[in-house]
Amino acid sequence: MRADVAVIGGGPAGLAAAVAAKQAGAGRVLIIERDVRLGGILPQCIHTGFGVKWFGEELTGPEYAGRFVRQTRDVGVESMLETMVLEIASGRGKGRAPEPETGTGTSSLQLCVLALSPHEGLVTVECGAIVLAMGCRERPRGALAIPGTRPAGIFTAGTAQRLVNIEGVLPGRRAVILGSGDVGLIMARRLTLEGVKVEAVVEIMTYPGGLARNIQQCLRDFHIPLYLGHTVSRIHGRDRLEGVSVAPVDDAWVPIAEKEWFIPCDTLLLSVGLIPENELSAACGIELDPATGGPIVTDEMETSVPGIFACGNVVHVHDLVDHVTEDGMVAGAAAAARAAGRAGAGAGAGAGAGTGAVAGAGAGAGAGDESRRTLGEIRPGLNVRYVVPQRFVQGGERSGGGRTLTMSLRPSRPAEDVVLEVSAAGKVLRRQRKERVRPGEMLQVSVDRRVFPSERGAVVTVSMVDQ
Repeated sequence: MRADVAVIGGGPAGLAAAVAAKQAGAGRVLIIERDVRLGGILPQCIHTGFGVKWFGEELTGPEYAGRFVRQTRDVGVESMLETMVLEIASGRGKGRAPEPETGTGTSSLQLCVLALSPHEGLVTVECGAIVLAMGCRERPRGALAIPGTRPAGIFTAGTAQRLVNIEGVLPGRRAVILGSGDVGLIMARRLTLEGVKVEAVVEIMTYPGGLARNIQQCLRDFHIPLYLGHTVSRIHGRDRLEGVSVAPVDDAWVPIAEKEWFIPCDTLLLSVGLIPENELSAACGIELDPATGGPIVTDEMETSVPGIFACGNVVHVHDLVDHVTEDGMVAGAAAAARAAGRAGAGAGAGAGAGTGAVAGAGAGAGAGDESRRTLGEIRPGLNVRYVVPQRFVQGGERSGGGRTLTMSLRPSRPAEDVVLEVSAAGKVLRRQRKERVRPGEMLQVSVDRRVFPSERGAVVTVSMVDQ
């Protein structure tokens, strides 16, 4: 089987990437999705708040997904459902893919995807470019050091959301939520509306992990207490959860035992962080950023392996689906250009994360414009935990068009009246004032590409400084 662009994952990022690839001129675009339907996590997100930026109106998750699913059909994107990707490899390097035939519409079939489907069996997809859009997963109880037994009644927030919204089953009648991530906050409201008593939301940090609007709409509006600087210190119950002990933590995040108290409950939801799904990325040699857990990408969303792009929550965890969609659009357009042999740049493999090395051109860059093959580096500076993209193409415009380069970042601490400062070689490229920033809310800053340094291997730094 052959495709110009193969998109792995049919969630909001993958759907946007597939549509953009088609609109950019790719011949055959194929979405490979392991679930029984397209949409990713969106079908179980029945609350509103999606699409305000992208569509200019509030939609539910199913409505947002439905619009993009219809777009994929309208532009002729194909999909393989219930299909699990096993491996990504260079076709010639692994000996799986034969030499490309003429007239396929794909200029260079250098990559192949090995997948397993109950309908098609073992399938090899030869393609000119790949977009990774596998999303992220929740951190489970096994990642937490909470003493106690392993009774029934402990769920991740996303699992509980699926039980309630898709399966029509309540996880319990009296709940405590550990962690103040957005899914947990939304489930606090959802369970309350279904008649479940939500006793408390407990957050180990001294600030909430979710969006401010969700703190207001999901907790304060329903009078659900939020305990900051606290954690669940012990789980009680043998066959079924009977309750949890909650305690404040010290500066080292260790529970203060003498101050703990008991909350009776039969359900504990965990909303303690999301992890980008990057086992597949690591297996094919893509360079990962330890700060995000996702691939290091250029402003065209190309990874360190030429021809493989990544977008959405597989790169870093986003707050809003609209930003995920924007990532997908950039990645899809750039992947189409790569497949057609007109890509402007390739992120060369071999630059180690954290070493300060800047990669050169990757094999297969088609245009022959040397300046477009040079990559600069974007680094987090003072009070910034990470910034994406981590590299930028020097010279010319990106494949998606436009001269503006938008960077997404997370502050490392809450702050008020600060300035986001983008600088290079001691020169300030952009300053943007922010009244309030929190690690739970992603920030974006856009800079005109024409002011970016053109020196080979240039470094741009994004910092958060006081007024």
